[in-house]
Amino acid sequence: MRYYQLAGQGHVRRFVVETDEGVFDLTSAHPGLTGFGELAHAASVAGASMVELTRRQIDSADTVPRGALVEDRLLPLVPEEVWAAGVTYEISEEARKSESSMAEVYIDVYDADRPEIFFKATPSRTVGPEEAVGVRRDSDWNVPEPELAVVLYRGEIVGYTVGNDVSSRAIEGRNPLYLPQAKIYDRCCSIGPCVVPAESIADPHDLRMSMEIARDGETLFSESTSTAEMVRTDEELVHYFTSHNAVPELAVLMTGTSLVPPQDFTLTEGDVVSIDIEGIGTLVNPVVEV
Repeated sequence: MRYYQLAGQGHVRRFVVETDEGVFDLTSAHPGLTGFGELAHAASVAGASMVELTRRQIDSADTVPRGALVEDRLLPLVPEEVWAAGVTYEISEEARKSESSMAEVYIDVYDADRPEIFFKATPSRTVGPEEAVGVRRDSDWNVPEPELAVVLYRGEIVGYTVGNDVSSRAIEGRNPLYLPQAKIYDRCCSIGPCVVPAESIADPHDLRMSMEIARDGETLFSESTSTAEMVRTDEELVHYFTSHNAVPELAVLMTGTSLVPPQDFTLTEGDVVSIDIEGIGTLVNPVVEV
């Protein structure tokens, strides 16, 4: 199953689910099912899984043309907060060491018991599929960071989506204390194109992930990896995110990147970033300066 948020007439949004049998408008089956957060809440109250609850609604739901999943899709959920983890792959550690004047900081994080967990974005700074992600004008080295993103309801893993933790490496490289400015700004984050319930992902630590960056129709970067390369588990990262922290009801936690463009590459306005994760889908975003 894959859950999408689609644009409807006026300001109405449709919450739909894609299955092997078709695409179904869950909002038409029950007016309270207007988004992923509402589905997670209803499943919690009913003591059922989201998949079970979804299947109960499908028979009375209107069908939706599959083409709408591309033409009308929006941000698949609106998390109250987006957080992220850093230096969870060896290549990420190497990249941070090469960019920073304080390389030992990243070595210590990679090997430490406690992971790096940082605040990434508010809803107003988060964009969905086909929307433009931003790169800062005051940075001359900006990169996308493709990541498996965990969807949390009341601190529990309920789903997965694709995330892009766009970062200003020039700013972070000058001093690690500049991390918030390198990470948090207008259009700094994208998620989508859908949410897959946790029970539909057999092993989130063994998913193929790939990224392609195109400019003027030419592919400038194309590589793939596996989440099996991550040195920490999703559960470990969630533990540190939720511990001693009043987490919001609906949140997203990105789990780190292992696809790093070469040091002589920087995103520019007009580039297109495509990130694909096995079993979830492809998140595509153009780039704009902010």
